[in-house]
Amino acid sequence: MPGRKKKTSGNGKKSFAYTSAQKSALTLLSGGAHNVMLFGGSRSGKTFTLCAALAVRALKAPGSRHAVIRRYFSGVRSSVGLDTMPKMLNLRFPGLDWKFNRSDACFLFPNGSEIWLLGLDDADRSEKILGKEFATIYFNECSEISYDSIQTALTRLAQKVSGLKNKAFYDCNPPSKSHWTYQVFIEKFNPADKMPLAHPQDYVSMRINPADNRDNLPEHYIENTLATLPEKQKRRFLEGKFADDDYESLWKQQTIERNRVRSFPVLERIVIGVDPAVTMNINSDRTGIVAAGRACDGKCYILEDASCRATPAQWAKKAVELYRKYEADRIVGEVNNGGDLIETVLRNASPDVSFKAVRATRGKILRAEPVAALYERNMVCHVGVFPELEEQMANYTGRPGTSSPDRLDALVWAVTALMESEPKFILA
Repeated sequence: MPGRKKKTSGNGKKSFAYTSAQKSALTLLSGGAHNVMLFGGSRSGKTFTLCAALAVRALKAPGSRHAVIRRYFSGVRSSVGLDTMPKMLNLRFPGLDWKFNRSDACFLFPNGSEIWLLGLDDADRSEKILGKEFATIYFNECSEISYDSIQTALTRLAQKVSGLKNKAFYDCNPPSKSHWTYQVFIEKFNPADKMPLAHPQDYVSMRINPADNRDNLPEHYIENTLATLPEKQKRRFLEGKFADDDYESLWKQQTIERNRVRSFPVLERIVIGVDPAVTMNINSDRTGIVAAGRACDGKCYILEDASCRATPAQWAKKAVELYRKYEADRIVGEVNNGGDLIETVLRNASPDVSFKAVRATRGKILRAEPVAALYERNMVCHVGVFPELEEQMANYTGRPGTSSPDRLDALVWAVTALMESEPKFILA
């Protein structure tokens, strides 16, 4: 989000000015700490501020290289490459002759400096870019990136540039207090070994919220949108606070983190779990679509969360694409609400797809408990990070009145199908 614009000047143009919160953040970013995180609510100006800090560093040091890293390349390209960074450069540095190479997703500056965009989901691109050395790495939406991936990327923070100290920047809407961002920047300990950070002064953070950026937001956005969210979401997206863990939830974030892996072994069976939404509108649940596989040792691996808010034809196409991508054995779909319609739309998308209908004969909590128990026994691993899915898991208590967890339902159906076909596991 841009900084504040002043009144029209004599030549008819609006002059640029940072908000007071952005000024404080830029002071922190230019200070002595090697790792700086801005966290807070939605549309608070975090990304704009960090892009500005990155550009200042690039212009200060000719020939320097910098990277903006996000979990998905499509996300960093659309939100940073085609939106925030160009807006910031045009506002903050009017007249600067910068260029954006769309094929390489790289911003080029007149002094030879570069800002590269990288998504960790693109293996070929990751290998190409992480073969370079950088003076700055900015982890955009870092709550979606695993701590292990962060550490790997930081090995490339090694370009030696005169007059510029190598730095890592981070931003996020704060997740739960069990997330590595809270452990590193607030509690100051290493999530890998639980030991205090060797140099805690090198990890600093600042909260910046929508109220700090009110002048640049649509009228009543805070009051009519953010302030009306459910309490837990309001604390995160309006107040920018890390959430306390719900100790009644079936899944604990620590359990998920304990079993997170970067790759998976040969899988003897793969299924796609589908939990179809009943309606299709802006307020509908998503259709849960989760790919999972089982290895020869009985462990399950969650491969991908492709859940979406879509029409039946659209989600069926996505489920079949996932089925083809992983060469899955079967799609497993709940038919309580859609009945034969679910199989029909899948057959329309692909007549030869292998499909098994499953029907919920027990309550949601009873279906979920055996799968949660497998997590406690370290029998289910997440291949990478699935922020939305994991948030549903960490918040699910089964209490009456709680929202239907679409992504979680798809995961439960997938893992249940995998384990029911494995004789040594019994799901009650």
